[in-house]
Amino acid sequence: MTILGAGVIGLMTALELADAGWQVQIIDRHRAAMESSWAGGGIVSPLYPWRYAPGVTALATWSQMTYSGLIERLASQTGIDAQWLQTGMLVTAMAERDQALTWGQGLNPRVVPLSLDEAYALEPHVTLNEAPLWMPEIASVRTPRLGQALRKACVSHPGIHLLEHQHVILQGEVDAPHVLVEGRVIETPRLVVAAGAWSGQLLQSIGVDCPIRPMKGQMLLFAPSHRVSRVVLCDGRYAIPRADGRIVFGSTLEDVGFQRTPDRPAFDALYADALRLIPSLADVSVEAQWAGFRPGSPDGMPWIGPLSDSLWVNAGHFRNGVVLAPASARLLADMMLGRTPTIDPTPYQPRKAT
Repeated sequence: MTILGAGVIGLMTALELADAGWQVQIIDRHRAAMESSWAGGGIVSPLYPWRYAPGVTALATWSQMTYSGLIERLASQTGIDAQWLQTGMLVTAMAERDQALTWGQGLNPRVVPLSLDEAYALEPHVTLNEAPLWMPEIASVRTPRLGQALRKACVSHPGIHLLEHQHVILQGEVDAPHVLVEGRVIETPRLVVAAGAWSGQLLQSIGVDCPIRPMKGQMLLFAPSHRVSRVVLCDGRYAIPRADGRIVFGSTLEDVGFQRTPDRPAFDALYADALRLIPSLADVSVEAQWAGFRPGSPDGMPWIGPLSDSLWVNAGHFRNGVVLAPASARLLADMMLGRTPTIDPTPYQPRKAT
């Protein structure tokens, strides 16, 4: 079988199926895990998770329970440490405080109210405009390292063949799709579209009305300073600490198609917000600015499942690809292998074109 797309979703899906004994071919237009899988911040939680539908919460919760074990296995197999940091997340959300606390009842991650003094004891360099909520179980991963580890695990797996830097065209019909790669037809009994922000384009080429589209996000990277130790989410912006003391700060949300170039207005807006949240960053240099494409979808609900016996989808995770990836890969593999699904697949079912 063939998977189109070698981001974290496609790579994890390939590992699930190959570990079950299938022979899997993955095809990507670039190097594996170098699009949104590389560009994302790596928070292992949806932002403001109480805002999402129960289907997103179900995927996120399953992934959060399994993620640390996945990172350990990848490090053991590949020698690449994806830098799992389970240091928690501070969130300012006064207007949604009751909703958030109700959502968190009985869940892990918990949602705990803090005073400003308690918050500053955790993060003394941060300036908050209100008392935050505290989610102590939330973790982050360093996304470029996660992608490298997944790629190496797939390349070394005897059941997986990875083709990179390939121009791919999807042709045929929903019930009988075929893939044209560099001018030659690839025959495959089952095809999974896991091409992130490009999934909508691929599916529309065979008549599937797919809402998945690119949503640009820009980020800044501050040099090592150890100014925060936990994820801090305030007014829609977030600061993510890395193990070496760097801080990833983001992000914008722009509906501009596949226009990738980072721009000065985004830099200025992000930089101003970063200094508002962490004033001492004024003495820290910015090492990088970049942009990536999230696979936008209505309400952030991904498509996971079959369009036909031959054509399957695992895409449309919007801002939550990293946190939803393990559960999404397991769920799709459960369905393709005929196993009892780990999670109820109903909310994620793709729709055929009409």
